[in-house]
Amino acid sequence: MSAAIPRVSVLLVDDHAVVREGYRRLLERHGDIVVVGEAGDADSAHALFCELDPQVVVMDITLPGSSGIETLLRMRAHRPQTRVLMFSMHEEAIFATRALQAGACGYVTKASAPQVLVEAVHAIAGGRRYLSPALAQDLALRHAAADERAGDALSAREFEVLRLLAQGQSVRQIADTLGLNPKTVANHQSAIKQKLGAQTPIQLLMKARLLGLKIG
Repeated sequence: MSAAIPRVSVLLVDDHAVVREGYRRLLERHGDIVVVGEAGDADSAHALFCELDPQVVVMDITLPGSSGIETLLRMRAHRPQTRVLMFSMHEEAIFATRALQAGACGYVTKASAPQVLVEAVHAIAGGRRYLSPALAQDLALRHAAADERAGDALSAREFEVLRLLAQGQSVRQIADTLGLNPKTVANHQSAIKQKLGAQTPIQLLMKARLLGLKIG
């Protein structure tokens, strides 16, 4: 009797149940991958992570409440060897940079071909890093940019606030989105301006654009 093929255990984290179902079917089509749990928000993701101890976490970078990056940092604080693949709609290189700096093992955009996600899970489970080819090239071109290095000074929460400001959200809207007090968001905004050297809202938008964030 042949030995059973060892399978890669995966935790899926995305706030859309339909999207998670699609990921599950795609991954489990391959006999060596099994999805052991699903979560739709940061707190549920961390609780399942601690309970199930998956080999790979496939997580959206944008989640209700805490961001995917903050959740990644929380997971790594609990288990430093955690292997996380960020799988996101954001195609800008700055998001991949932030994820990798926080300890992610890979970053794949949702625009990638389905097989790319499977390849990424296999690579990360095997102890390797993975970036989709187009994103890897973009990252290489932007790596030495001074403005991107300035963005490195932002905390995960500050970066999330900047992303929402760039999208045109007000301080109160951001507070509602992130579940924060408006005063806390205003303090983050002030810290972001100071770190990026922006004096006015227009200058802040210009800095956000230079960091690769979409404006509007």
